[in-house]
Amino acid sequence: MAKPATLKIRMNSTADTGFFYVTKKNPKTKTEKLTMRKYDPIARKHVEFKEGKIK
Repeated sequence: MAKPATLKIRMNSTADTGFFYVTKKNPKTKTEKLTMRKYDPIARKHVEFKEGKIK
């Protein structure tokens, strides 16, 4: 059976709240690390989220 093309990644909040989102990424088309501006409910505002590994 073939391996899936997408990998699960963890989007960590840069507000140092420990909050994270889990999303998927295709490493063949997106080779750089993802950064997104999303809502952090602990900080109660939109902050930058950066890609990290799922442990």
